[in-house]
Amino acid sequence: MTKIKICGLKTMEDILYVNNYQPDYAGFIFAESKRKIDDALAVQLKKSLDNRIQAVGVFVNEPMEHIVKLCREKVIDLVQLHGDEDESYLRKLQSLVPNAIIKALRVQSAGQIEAMQALPCNYLLLDTYTKDRYGGSGLSFDRGLIPATCKPFFLAGGLNAENILKAVKDCRPYCVDISSGVETDGKKDDKKIKEIIEIVRNGKV
Repeated sequence: MTKIKICGLKTMEDILYVNNYQPDYAGFIFAESKRKIDDALAVQLKKSLDNRIQAVGVFVNEPMEHIVKLCREKVIDLVQLHGDEDESYLRKLQSLVPNAIIKALRVQSAGQIEAMQALPCNYLLLDTYTKDRYGGSGLSFDRGLIPATCKPFFLAGGLNAENILKAVKDCRPYCVDISSGVETDGKKDDKKIKEIIEIVRNGKV
């Protein structure tokens, strides 16, 4: 069954919502974003997060020592890299922490996805390319560019209750990654989180 990540959590209320509806992953954003949180808040959110839900730290071109610190202190369980991190960065990080690594790609071509599959990471995250932005556009991309054989990937970009079932059936991601699609007026929406999780799980996809 496709796994579910709710990204961009920043309040205790958000944590309550995900604890109630049990997605597989919860995303904490440490990069510049309207959803950015600092380490102190991340520690508090993680303490209140149900331990069946894994916390994913989202970073863009972050100094490695910061990521390592958060991993070793168990503030995050997985690392999501959304910037220009290259193979050497990934290998070094792997040598320092055992946490699974997700490498994000802003999709522009099928060949680009093929090339990324050789990177030393556990998962890819396929997101929409937007000039001068590293993600979080809320827009979708041409999912026909995803190769038939691809290492396990998180699918992001404009997912919501109306389109998520088709997206999952079309490209069979390991996990769907939703942020703005479960928000109302820029805040996480309890009913939308419940609805989208029920759609994916009841769809048995």
